[in-house]
Amino acid sequence: MGWIIGGVIAGVFVLFLLVAIGLYNGLVRKRVDVDNGWAQIDVQLKRRYDLIPNLVETVKGYASHERETLDAVISARQMAVNISSDAMHAAAKAKAEGELSGVLSRLMAVAEAYPNLKADTNFRQLQEELSSTENKIGFARQHYNDVVGRYEEGRMTFPANLVAAMFNFGPREYFKLESAAEREAPKVSFK
Repeated sequence: MGWIIGGVIAGVFVLFLLVAIGLYNGLVRKRVDVDNGWAQIDVQLKRRYDLIPNLVETVKGYASHERETLDAVISARQMAVNISSDAMHAAAKAKAEGELSGVLSRLMAVAEAYPNLKADTNFRQLQEELSSTENKIGFARQHYNDVVGRYEEGRMTFPANLVAAMFNFGPREYFKLESAAEREAPKVSFK
């Protein structure tokens, strides 16, 4: 009779261990998905950062007396670049990106007042690339927030929350823009 009880206890322990391993592996996969989603945002943000100096230089050639706006764009870009590019700092990165989007919108409004600038081939090409990049950032942000949602759901549901607590599966932040102005991509189309 003792060996039966011992066998049942061992069986329950093995079952518990298998469930814990499955939950752990599921959380690892979700965490990897979050990291991958963040990497996709990061690629697009770096592309955006690379386009901005060229755009500013092009505008500067036509609208050099708009120094305050040009400086604001460069400053916002530098602030966004300086924030750590990992999913653990998504909220700070989103705030900096929102501010950058705001000053880019101001830059595009300034450019609207200069017909020669709007006709410049280099400017039009940069504006198309920026518009395309803004769309890609939006899609990457949506994907990232989707995988963060799945990770957080997996991390907080029972019994996975016990495994998550034991193995330090910490929370991940959504990439949220704060204001309506930050949620809008800079208007970069001219007629």
